[in-house]
Amino acid sequence: MDSPASRLPLLAPEPAFISDDPVAALQFAADSFAAGQGAAIATLVEIRGGSARALGAIMTIRADGRYCGFLSGGCIEAAVASEALDAIDKGRDRQVLFGDGSPFFDITLPCGGGITVAIHVLRDANAVRGMLERLRTRIPSGLRYDSNIETLSVVAPPARNGWQDNAFTTIYRPTMRIVLSGRTIEADMTARLAEAAGYELKRYYAGQTQPDATHIDADTAVVLLHHDIDLELPVLEAALLATPFYIGALGSKRTHERRMLRLRERGHSETDIARIKSPIGLFNRARDARSLALSVLADLAASRLDRFG
Repeated sequence: MDSPASRLPLLAPEPAFISDDPVAALQFAADSFAAGQGAAIATLVEIRGGSARALGAIMTIRADGRYCGFLSGGCIEAAVASEALDAIDKGRDRQVLFGDGSPFFDITLPCGGGITVAIHVLRDANAVRGMLERLRTRIPSGLRYDSNIETLSVVAPPARNGWQDNAFTTIYRPTMRIVLSGRTIEADMTARLAEAAGYELKRYYAGQTQPDATHIDADTAVVLLHHDIDLELPVLEAALLATPFYIGALGSKRTHERRMLRLRERGHSETDIARIKSPIGLFNRARDARSLALSVLADLAASRLDRFG
């Protein structure tokens, strides 16, 4: 493990843009490499105690000092970038400790814990480009960093982020897609908030558009915001034939009982019917469009975290 940099980096680090989206950081790495700029990817590979970010969080640092991504709440990113610039200059990967157990006595983590960051100097961008292409085609994958030979490779996703032997693998999943059906004020507000949050949105309107089963995969949530069971049935049945991580429908418990009866009459099993959450949302007393939209999106985020971590 390398000691702190023996000399100051040649350039003062500064953010290129503000985002904690790991896919944005990977794209920044690919774009930097394509433009002939040296770059490094810093990955959170160990947590001791508490941490503001999850294991596998990443930053990308370009040779001109610009960086993106977060490994903490904002307290160590400039220091990580300085270490990465020195690593790029020397052409060697390194691991650096911050917080508890770190030689940087003047850099502390508010949570009181400690983290280890692995800094990989990009020598080619094939694995990064391969991962981005797989995510564009909605294929979950793992990005494997082998610290012995200082390389990245795309692999099948493991059960969780972490070390195996001398390799650390980070799981990447496609952007959450929301298949939203309904021509209601609740649907309109949910669509606006979903797009503002950066989720991928597929909108269906009863009688005008038909559900496309290819739009419903394991990283998709199906949201039905109708006031008429008959209008929601085409999308609901398409969802029951697919593998979305979430299916939710608007309505009271009495409405849901009628929905379940209709589905039984159409031959759907109790196991399939049990996949539907109704009333939809994290809190079921929302009585206005904004509260309902917030409730729905919070429920989707919580459900996806429970499913995939």
